[in-house]
Amino acid sequence: MTASNETRNGLWATTLAFVIWGLFPLYWHLLKDVPSFLIIAHRIVWSAVLLIGGLAIMRGWGWLREVWATPRRFWLLGLSSLLIGLNWSLYIWAVNAGHVVETSLGYFINPLLSVLLGVAVLGERLGKLQWLAVALAALGVAWLTWQGGRLPWIAIGLSITFGLYGLLRKLVAVEAVTGLGVESVFMVAPALVYVIWAESGHGGGFISGWGLGNDVLLVLAGVVSAVPLIAFAYGVRRVPLSVVGLLQYIGPTLQFLAGVLILREPFNANQLVGFCFIWAGLLVFAVAGWRAAARAKQQKPAAA
Repeated sequence: MTASNETRNGLWATTLAFVIWGLFPLYWHLLKDVPSFLIIAHRIVWSAVLLIGGLAIMRGWGWLREVWATPRRFWLLGLSSLLIGLNWSLYIWAVNAGHVVETSLGYFINPLLSVLLGVAVLGERLGKLQWLAVALAALGVAWLTWQGGRLPWIAIGLSITFGLYGLLRKLVAVEAVTGLGVESVFMVAPALVYVIWAESGHGGGFISGWGLGNDVLLVLAGVVSAVPLIAFAYGVRRVPLSVVGLLQYIGPTLQFLAGVLILREPFNANQLVGFCFIWAGLLVFAVAGWRAAARAKQQKPAAA
């Protein structure tokens, strides 16, 4: 396959991942009759069946032994599994509690929070435009807090858990799908125990109570969770990081539109002002990334 075909396929795969993530609220909303924490547990179980089963069939168990041989990597993936589990849990609860717009805010904020984590943990340095982007986002959050009378804790919780998850995965030297498989190993046992407990007369209704449609959607939750992760892992290796940085806004934009236009969540002028601060910050951030990429491209021939 030529380099251009690789890049094109990577672009399609990355776009597909962000589109699926952006449409997630509509999928989880279909399961509104199922308790949120049982949706989360089934999502983890069926994702694990797909990921662990697929890896075992294609590679045997060498991938797990390889990671286990380096305890630091293994336990860091255990920590990352806790973070992504918390992120999934908060997200699904928020969607089914009618907070889709606020979840989109969390994923709009996330890129800027990731930049701050890079500064604080990895010693990265920011330019003036990047600091301006962070300041605009902070003003937006402050405005929403003041106008709403409360901190937008759902958005902040989602951005922190996903930002820390991304940081850990950057620190762990392991292939993307293998890492997902190890994370599934950590998450599947408690999720399966919870499902079994719930089905033993504690609010569960899989097969026996929620209806065939909900049962099918719960099983397919594993597929719709794993497919974008695999597509993203495939695409991000073939597409320039600057392009990925722009594509990542597809997800929260679709979430926002789904919340306002389809699920009819309230969205007033005061909220719009706060979002505009954050969108302005993201625009500045994108411009800064584009300028940095252009400078690097100009310098490359000179270095050669």
